[in-house]
Amino acid sequence: MQLLRRAYQRVGHLVHELAKFGTIGGIAFVIDTGLLNLFKLVVGEGPLTSKVLATVISTTFAYLGNRFWTFRHREQSGLAREYFLFFLLNGIALLIGLLVIGFTTYTLELHDPLSYNIANIVGVGLGTLFRYWSYKKWVFLSATEDIPQELPGSSTRVR
Repeated sequence: MQLLRRAYQRVGHLVHELAKFGTIGGIAFVIDTGLLNLFKLVVGEGPLTSKVLATVISTTFAYLGNRFWTFRHREQSGLAREYFLFFLLNGIALLIGLLVIGFTTYTLELHDPLSYNIANIVGVGLGTLFRYWSYKKWVFLSATEDIPQELPGSSTRVR
């Protein structure tokens, strides 16, 4: 019975965290997509420049939302360290998005707004998978007491 309760607590916590992450991500996606189209279609910036500008702004929102809401229960390892890692990892996710947009625009030669936005959605989706995994691993760390650690030279785990 305790095994089921612990499994439920772990899964319940993960579902709750994923819901918060998804909410922040959804809002950041709206910001990113809105600014992406504003920069490209209204201001006249290029497709890749528009993506970079929109991502920098939406990433700032996402950092604040994830730090102070989604992962607020996790240990804080210093705002400067977290912010640097957050933007570094988002830079990798941005590269994924830029590759998809660049492939669509320059290789497939699809220049219409629909193709551009579909490419952005695919790139954001792939980048989101990377971001969720990397944030939990390197940016918003588990509290020290929650991290099972192995004893040196043994396979025994302690809490």
